[in-house]
Amino acid sequence: MINTVLLQAGGGLGLPQLLMFGAIAVVFYFFMIRPQMKKQKDQKKYVDELKKGDKIVTTAGIHGKIYEVADTTFLVETEGGGRIRFDKSAVSLDASKALNTPVVTK
Repeated sequence: MINTVLLQAGGGLGLPQLLMFGAIAVVFYFFMIRPQMKKQKDQKKYVDELKKGDKIVTTAGIHGKIYEVADTTFLVETEGGGRIRFDKSAVSLDASKALNTPVVTK
């Protein structure tokens, strides 16, 4: 049994195996890498366009309104009037989109 496996593994890669690995790499790129790169690009664009007065949700789940924008941070005003400084990377695109969608009730 082990000799059979070793003989098959030692034969090298043929053209069908190379094509299969190439197909797997292409599928991996289009289903894993490309969507992640698009999501990162959208997140960066969203954070760059934020300005004073915009409502945001952080990755920690804190809701607030942007009070001040600095180079790499935001000063966020919370509901109680407190102000917290967050790094720009702490703003969640997904949760912020949820804030802007209208609620439909029937």
